[in-house]
Amino acid sequence: MSGSGATGRGGARGRAEELGERLRPDSTVLLTVECQEGVVGALSALPELAAVARKSGALANVARLVDAAHGAGVQVVHAVAERRPDGRGSSGNARLFHAAARLPVQQHSGSTAVRVAEPIQVADEDLVVRRLHGLSPLAGTDLDALLRNLGCRTLVVTGVSANVAVPNTVFDAVNLGYTVVVPQDAIAGVPADYTPVLIRNTLALVATLATTDDLLTVWKAPRRRAPSSRSTGTE
Repeated sequence: MSGSGATGRGGARGRAEELGERLRPDSTVLLTVECQEGVVGALSALPELAAVARKSGALANVARLVDAAHGAGVQVVHAVAERRPDGRGSSGNARLFHAAARLPVQQHSGSTAVRVAEPIQVADEDLVVRRLHGLSPLAGTDLDALLRNLGCRTLVVTGVSANVAVPNTVFDAVNLGYTVVVPQDAIAGVPADYTPVLIRNTLALVATLATTDDLLTVWKAPRRRAPSSRSTGTE
């Protein structure tokens, strides 16, 4: 497999260069999925998920990636799930939606619950995409159009949960023609041991897998200039 010891130094170097090309700042967008106070914050409606996201380091890694993206000129988009207090426009065609409507903490529009959670820092240039329905920030929202207007070719998917929103986002992005990169240590789900199973048996089939440190290395590395026509002898 790629990145195994059998590839040797040359193979590892080749993989790093390939990842670097896929993560070019001018064609990459970093997406955080449902990293909001009411999901992974101190007053989460889903305390088990919030605990796993923090204990595993996934939320901290999302914050590290956001900081690095800001420094490298990579566009950051935060995808937030919310609900009107009257429920208008929200989905009701799955058990998950009915259960969410009964939780003691509601993701009401404009409330603290739908703010991006600490320690993630939201910059002025970040975009926030909100949805009232469905399982994915790419289904029935402006996100696809925004990504195309931004020149996005590679979408880095982070956040929660590995049970529902993250795989839905990855599948939707692949179906729409984007190359998807998933930092394995920047997503979380419940139980904690489910996430590596999902990564190994599902996400690995459709996305490029990496680590937070892999992406930080790429985004902190100086970009090499393309050879000029004078040096190559071309026109």
